[in-house]
Amino acid sequence: MSYFVTGATGFIGRHLVRELIDHREGEIFVLARQSSLPRMEALVARWGSGRVTPVVGDLGEDALGVDPEWVEQHRGEIEHFFHLAAIYDMTADDETNEALNVGGTRNAVALAEALEVGCFHQVSSVAAAGEHRGRFDETMFDEGQHLPSPYHRTKFESEKIVRTEASVPWRVYRPAIVVGASETGEMDKIDGPYYFFGVIKALRDRLPAWLPLAGVDLGDTNVVPVDYVAAAMDHIAHLPDRDGEAFHLVNPEPQPVHEMINAFCAAAGAPRFMTPIDRRRMRLVPRPLTPAGALNLVAKQPVVQSVLDLATSRVGIPAEVLAHTSFPSTFDSRRTEQALSGSGIGVPDLDSYARNLWTYWEENLDDSTGRDPRV
Repeated sequence: MSYFVTGATGFIGRHLVRELIDHREGEIFVLARQSSLPRMEALVARWGSGRVTPVVGDLGEDALGVDPEWVEQHRGEIEHFFHLAAIYDMTADDETNEALNVGGTRNAVALAEALEVGCFHQVSSVAAAGEHRGRFDETMFDEGQHLPSPYHRTKFESEKIVRTEASVPWRVYRPAIVVGASETGEMDKIDGPYYFFGVIKALRDRLPAWLPLAGVDLGDTNVVPVDYVAAAMDHIAHLPDRDGEAFHLVNPEPQPVHEMINAFCAAAGAPRFMTPIDRRRMRLVPRPLTPAGALNLVAKQPVVQSVLDLATSRVGIPAEVLAHTSFPSTFDSRRTEQALSGSGIGVPDLDSYARNLWTYWEENLDDSTGRDPRV
């Protein structure tokens, strides 16, 4: 059994390859641009496995630009093709998202078909659910949902390509917001909730930890650690008879945004936010009238957008991130939970690893005190 992985240098990709090295047998081929070969070779050396081999190609080329002779030599030999190469950036423009997410997926599918792989594994995102309100389960896809940003639209369209165009068997994985590894805190960039860390640090440095702060109910979010995502993908990919299915790699219970922020406040030793509103009553309020819904709606207005950009830039939080921190959807993951039953793989409680995430950020990613771990 052998594997082909795109996006192996990415955050989830690196952890997935590590899972494959540790728990599976067979060769692991990883896509790398010609210009990125030195970086890839250094990563392969750190993995310390002779089973990982770079294959030169490019996400923007037909069939990923892989040498036709290489394809011919390996046709029918690759059982699992994992496509993780994409852009994971809420602030990226439409052209970039289209080229990397949509075009890249179509090119990856073309290569997988040429190789006659056993299964194509597409890493999508819960962003494909867009602004669907209410329960969104793993059998659902095109529900007429509004897709509010280039990222949401292209994650939806990429998944649609796999579902409607791929001639090889496929499986889809939809992670929620992915944060650092639960055991080590390792993270490769500032993204998602990490944008709030600078503000939390400023509060810690200026206010006593015992001082309660007034908070606003900004709805529910959903974060999962990268080591859970990689382990779950590896396990589910090797289960029999699960082709043509999607799997939500999410926290089974929605996480209120203020509780997520408070978990990091506690980890940092910063004061916490109070939310006095009865959430049961707030559920009766139409989403556009809730604080989270109002923020999302108002943030889309051009004049407000420019003001938000100015205000949020001062604290390091992009307006796009602020507007999409909460989800109108509740992601049903019962299919995933059933698939992982008995494996020992599950989503840890954020409180149990928030300190690890904070410590890693402060020591490695905080611009004021840290260093870039990629250097």
